[in-house]
Amino acid sequence: MKHLSGSEKRHLKKLAHKLKPLIHVGKNGVTSNLIATIDRALMDHELIKVKFLEYKSERRELSRAIAEKTGSELLQVVGNTVIFYRESSDSAMRQKLLKKKTLSPSRRRIQRSPRG
Repeated sequence: MKHLSGSEKRHLKKLAHKLKPLIHVGKNGVTSNLIATIDRALMDHELIKVKFLEYKSERRELSRAIAEKTGSELLQVVGNTVIFYRESSDSAMRQKLLKKKTLSPSRRRIQRSPRG
């Protein structure tokens, strides 16, 4: 997997802001079944949130382990919620989340000459 640039990460975090957590880490912790579920969710959605209901003190270490095992990028840990991204290998399923929209002409900054 290619490493994401800072602007790509910012863009993905912005998109993830409105998402709800798809997966919750509960009393069983990070099991092989949970890893498989996260892997499937990344395959289907590319960008997901995971919420830690238990194991909150170890969430950073567990998040790094999840990212390593699923081959995903750990974008951000906010409180007990973690954001993961992995580009789909299936070109038909790929959502092109990293493709940025161009600004409309009305939103572009207009260069004006200084007032004299």
